[in-house]
Amino acid sequence: MQLVSDVILEDRAQLAPTHEAVYPSLSGFELWDPNAWTSGHPHEFFRQMRETAPVMWSKADAKRAGFWSVTRYEDIKTVELASDVFSSERGSINMFVMPRREWKPKKLIPAAFNSIINLDQPHHMEMRIQQKDYFIPRFVAELSQRVEAKVDQLLDDMERQGPVVDFVSLFSQELPLFTLCEMLGVDEVDRPKIIKWMHYLELANQYFVSPWPLLTRRPWFPLKFFHYVNQMFDYGERVMADRRENPRQDLMTAIANTRMAGKPLPQEYLDGSWLLIIFAGNDTTRNSLSGTIRLLTQFPEQRARVLAEPDLIPRMSHEAIRMISPVQHMRRTALEDTELNGQRIAKDEKVILWYPAANRDPDTFANPDMFDLDRENFDRHVAFGHGPHKCLGQKIALMQLQTAFRKILERFPDIAWTGKQSIAPNTLVHGVSSLEVALYGLGKARPSQVAVKAVAAE
Repeated sequence: MQLVSDVILEDRAQLAPTHEAVYPSLSGFELWDPNAWTSGHPHEFFRQMRETAPVMWSKADAKRAGFWSVTRYEDIKTVELASDVFSSERGSINMFVMPRREWKPKKLIPAAFNSIINLDQPHHMEMRIQQKDYFIPRFVAELSQRVEAKVDQLLDDMERQGPVVDFVSLFSQELPLFTLCEMLGVDEVDRPKIIKWMHYLELANQYFVSPWPLLTRRPWFPLKFFHYVNQMFDYGERVMADRRENPRQDLMTAIANTRMAGKPLPQEYLDGSWLLIIFAGNDTTRNSLSGTIRLLTQFPEQRARVLAEPDLIPRMSHEAIRMISPVQHMRRTALEDTELNGQRIAKDEKVILWYPAANRDPDTFANPDMFDLDRENFDRHVAFGHGPHKCLGQKIALMQLQTAFRKILERFPDIAWTGKQSIAPNTLVHGVSSLEVALYGLGKARPSQVAVKAVAAE
């Protein structure tokens, strides 16, 4: 099977589009710069783009190719459905593909390209079908029992450390990694390593695109980063080899034994496949959990409705994901000269799909900035993508959100965001790296009966 990394389109300097831009290029926000995203989604900038420049040429720095930014809901659906024109494979989902001479660490960059999310048809569907058993409703229902027990444990930990805690470190970063490790079949002894590796990989986007702010804070980062990446790939090779020799009932075994055109996957695809599951499932669910706490604080009347009617939690989960849009963008690359909303796009030019903009498009969602549990089309968002590449793990993500908030609101009905948070510099995901919450409401102490229980437990 041909490796995506062998044929992928490398970035080149391109400040202007091949064909004349129909719409103006707006200034005021550097979409390509990770450091611009630390205040959250630029919703006002996206509004201007939707209204005046829905297919807008966006410059990057002098060394990288600019790209077409797409912000309207219907335009994004058009691109997602035309996978024969707008390729995931030609340039990957990454906004930039650095020249091969800069591919360091040696195994990490190819692994980012050689996975199902970067494949076009027919290979994408062939691989997807072989892994689907770990995403179907029957498996999700079985997994939910283990997730429920983990949620109870995490809430116990939060209660002991309350009344004010960091929701990310104690809950939202823990639950999705637990769930993914259960799915993959990662042994308990290895799970602390996964957490450490993910911490360093989450900083990779900033390190490769705009390294100096990170190096100013963490001058030792490159040394540790390369060490942990090598450690991670050694682990993956060892586990995949074992799953081929000693198969288990887990997703890692399904990946290890996937065959394409009758042949086993090469190691590069094995590396990319299990890392994709960790990345995709961790970031999206973690940030959706944190973002939903924010929304419940910002829209207290909607929280009151959910408390009165817990059956609204599935609807709330979709509406929260629409507003949070944890995946900020995906990239497609034109396989031929084409046109989108009156704009000519040349072969090999990049098209970036901005999901937060589409999910607040007023032509699709009335009063899009409102967290509204009565919204009729609450589940029409594109937070999970659209078309053939729609997220395979969406049922897993929704199960975790619904399980978590059913139990959180039972136990801490007044839980509130204090207003303190930090958002990681990342163009790909809305990375909430800390979120301070008051478990019993702003300014409220822990109830005495809970305090006695917590002290006894300690």
